[in-house]
Amino acid sequence: MMNDDLIIDEKDGRLVFEIKIHPRASKDAVEGVRDGKLEVRITAPPLEGQANERLIKILSKKLGISKSSLTILSGEHSRCKKIAVTGLIRMELLQFLRN
Repeated sequence: MMNDDLIIDEKDGRLVFEIKIHPRASKDAVEGVRDGKLEVRITAPPLEGQANERLIKILSKKLGISKSSLTILSGEHSRCKKIAVTGLIRMELLQFLRN
């Protein structure tokens, strides 16, 4: 459930937003928004890109888009990441995240 507004920028035809991940969670889940960032729980550990791969898989499934439509712009080695999405408009992104 959304409890805050997700901050979304539009750059070069892509939607860009921030995510805070919680690796090694008991289950994968998109938790909602806190402080303008999407919070995502991931079962994968933050080792050798496993959490990043799992994050992309979770988001692509949730948003109904291919994994290649998602790019980690920054934060590959951090819990806070900046993500770019192609192929969606702002309202579609928000609608998918609310469901």
